[in-house]
Amino acid sequence: MPPRAAVVAGAAGALVFALLLLVIVRLPWAGDLGMHAATVERLRHSLADPGNPLVDADTPSPYYSPWMLVLGCVARLTGLSVFVVLRIGALVGLALLFTGVWRYVRTLTADRAAPALALLCLVFLWGTSLFAWSGFLGLNSLALTVSYPSVFALGLAFHLWAWLARAVRAEAGWGVWLGLGVLWAVILLCHQFSGVVASLGALATVAAGRPGRAVTARLAGALAVGVVVLWAWPYYDFFALFGAGADLESVHRGLYRDLPGRYWLVLLGVAALVPRLRRDRLDPLALFFGLGVLVVAAGWLSGHYSWGRALPAVVIPAQLAAALAVAAARPGRRRAAWAAALTAALLAGAWTQAGTLGYVVPRTALPRAVAEKFREPWAGYHWLTPWVRYGDVVMARTLPARQIPAYGPYTVAPGYPDFFLPDEDRRAAAVRTYFAPGTPWETRRAIVREYGVRWVVDGGTPAGEGLRRVATGPDGQVLYEVLKPSARRDTP
Repeated sequence: MPPRAAVVAGAAGALVFALLLLVIVRLPWAGDLGMHAATVERLRHSLADPGNPLVDADTPSPYYSPWMLVLGCVARLTGLSVFVVLRIGALVGLALLFTGVWRYVRTLTADRAAPALALLCLVFLWGTSLFAWSGFLGLNSLALTVSYPSVFALGLAFHLWAWLARAVRAEAGWGVWLGLGVLWAVILLCHQFSGVVASLGALATVAAGRPGRAVTARLAGALAVGVVVLWAWPYYDFFALFGAGADLESVHRGLYRDLPGRYWLVLLGVAALVPRLRRDRLDPLALFFGLGVLVVAAGWLSGHYSWGRALPAVVIPAQLAAALAVAAARPGRRRAAWAAALTAALLAGAWTQAGTLGYVVPRTALPRAVAEKFREPWAGYHWLTPWVRYGDVVMARTLPARQIPAYGPYTVAPGYPDFFLPDEDRRAAAVRTYFAPGTPWETRRAIVREYGVRWVVDGGTPAGEGLRRVATGPDGQVLYEVLKPSARRDTP
């Protein structure tokens, strides 16, 4: 790659890193941030038996991962706010991701500019329909999920692939391979879906290395050690996740919507995979891509829409192939054509995600065209904290229930599907009944007693007798205190 182009790619990569550092300072709230904050908060109070992170129940949870355990220990030892701890976690995850991309790309090419160009492709080479989901590395998605375990797990995944590639080539000893087995298990425990992507990439990396008998035996040992770690993890039964119900599939059906709009720029990378496959039928990126396509297609055909979380296994190798097609190509018209096409695609992707700037720059300071792309993050429920204490139970609908536990309280029903909560459906039905118009107060009172509800969060409409209006928050949300029977009176 020409020196000037390499400098430009490196500078652009540095700007992306700086932007994400500023995003971490702001830590915009959307999606699952409340779940992860609640998980850290429970571990802060009890490392050995934290219970369900969202509701007052003694159940395991797949959110109690090795990484969350580390962050819980940090919160417990330092006394820092859970959101400060999540910022620390975001810094570590981002550093792992950037260094992991650099190390893995270096196993594919010696070109010094390739890692920076690969990073730009990972964050910008998507589509022209804005899309955000944990485990997906588009800039907008990464800005909203940088503190999630998925970013930490994907960072470890890139390091895993780099170590695997070198271990296969150098025929590393048993200690290295057993360590790789532990790392594989940790990734799966930290974020199961990113663990699937990591596993597909690892399989492609090993197959591309054409391992001999000695390496194959050590690989089997690594897998065995990894399975033991998964089995021995005390906070939840990893293998029970294979029996997750239909709720998981319905949540993920949206992953299969608008595929052309979300990913059409990735087709440039798919085109770059073709000559790689012609040169080498065991090319690691081509194998990785093919495995990802098989899993995602099988999910669509079988109705297992959660398998769509393997889409990064389709996108990542194609994005890396697009970067390598430019960085590692010989000088000439062919490289010039690839460079022009990739530059245009990256600019289109960057423009699509330009609204990400709104997370670090006031919207009023943005050009109108950019401000229109910005999506406001959630406001949060910190306004409850002067009254609602750690461990209090709050009656709330689904969207508030996704955020309130971040501050320490519980909700009656979880804001997210919970495979390990046996009475999840009953709790959800209780919330619907409580808020249903015309429900008798005696029925509401019975629900309040059953779940130990101390507070109710709802819109500004008076919610009935037995409640006292305490505070008002954004968007007309109101906090009500549940009065004891002796103090019962109508809400003013």
